[in-house]
Amino acid sequence: MGRSMLRPYFFGADPGRGRPRCSAGRVQPTISAMPVALRAHEPRDFTALLRLDQACFPPGIAYSKTMLRYFLKLPSADGMVAEDAGRIVGFILTEENPPLAHVITLDVAESHRRQGVGSALLAESEKNLALRGVRTILLETATSNEAGVAFWQRHGYRIEATLKRYYLQKIDAYEMRKILPGAARIVKHPGEMI
Repeated sequence: MGRSMLRPYFFGADPGRGRPRCSAGRVQPTISAMPVALRAHEPRDFTALLRLDQACFPPGIAYSKTMLRYFLKLPSADGMVAEDAGRIVGFILTEENPPLAHVITLDVAESHRRQGVGSALLAESEKNLALRGVRTILLETATSNEAGVAFWQRHGYRIEATLKRYYLQKIDAYEMRKILPGAARIVKHPGEMI
């Protein structure tokens, strides 16, 4: 989908790399007549997640072992994987600090792209984030990633800004944002809107 960079101002995180392209319980969406199970990521998934991330992104943008481990271990991180016949074919990783969240990465194996895996992971992740008080989700994706930009726009994300030389200090990115449905009409206390 694209890569995003965590900037120092975001949730107080150390600067690093991230990208858009993964609740408890299992969800079984049917994708092109093939069942895909969604579940929370587990530490034993690390090697498969690293391999998938490196297959989805070019060197320098794909996460190193150290960076991926760092993001997965953040206390504010939430990861979800999509499995097909026991093989991880997609994952989403987010970081949250309600009412904000950030998509660090959304990766889908080439064999499972354009079959709804990314959409299923994103929908489930957004639902879980909303239940935990998130109202706005941010992400970054390369301006040249037309398929990625179209994917995010199809799911309600809007371009907020262009970040010059964001990736590898030479590739521009869009900062995109989605306000989750119902966020503007939530009542904290009777008579008080947030």
